[in-house]
Amino acid sequence: MTIHRYVALGDSFTEGVGDHDPDRPNGVRGWADRVAEVLASQSDDFGYANLAIRGRKLDQIVTEQIEPAVALEPDLVTIYAGANDILRPKVDIDGLVERYAEAIGRLASTGARLLVFTGFDLGFAPVFRHLRGRVATYNELVREAADEHGATIVDYWRRREYRDPRLWDIDRMHMSAAGHERMAAIVLDVLDVPHGITPPELDPLPVMDRRQRRDADLAWARAHAAPWVQRRLRGTSSGDGLTPRYPRLVSLGGAVANSLGPQ
Repeated sequence: MTIHRYVALGDSFTEGVGDHDPDRPNGVRGWADRVAEVLASQSDDFGYANLAIRGRKLDQIVTEQIEPAVALEPDLVTIYAGANDILRPKVDIDGLVERYAEAIGRLASTGARLLVFTGFDLGFAPVFRHLRGRVATYNELVREAADEHGATIVDYWRRREYRDPRLWDIDRMHMSAAGHERMAAIVLDVLDVPHGITPPELDPLPVMDRRQRRDADLAWARAHAAPWVQRRLRGTSSGDGLTPRYPRLVSLGGAVANSLGPQ
């Protein structure tokens, strides 16, 4: 299958947070850009849009991104939504995925190839492991929705390699550049698209004693966990004021995005 129009939807996961690139919109690259670059090399008329914005909850993604995506007439759509809802103190998982399933059905009705993601297994994460049951419930309901609408699942839950801290950015909440590169390869493999992406060489893990680990955890809590909690208390988001990185179809060549004109 040759893909001509790819639209990526979601939150920070799809926007590319953690894969820093100051030369790109919003200062990030991400796995979706990497997938788009491979697809662009295999089609003479390829276009790519990325509507994802960090911090967006599921209802925001549905309201802001679904119909603009449909209007772009894609033949491939990827979407990941719900992670920011799961992290809230209270959430109705059944109601959440019911709304998600409706959005998946709307995207599927276009005839585009549709990829949806399960959530990552948080069982290894000290701060978030108490949410493991929520994620497992969410995942099963998302699998049902994908089956109902003929979507393909990218099963993040089963990717045990992501328990390696080197695949995560310094904030421990978003994938690192190496994590995004590996995810791009996973997505392309699920699509059965040939590519040359290979797992990057990772630096050795630092050897730390108990005190050093504690100090590192405290530094992380001050620099990243505390601001995240403060935003929740204020009702603000890291995505406030940001716009989609590529709201119209572009052709990616390396780090350069060339507009394809009005879409």
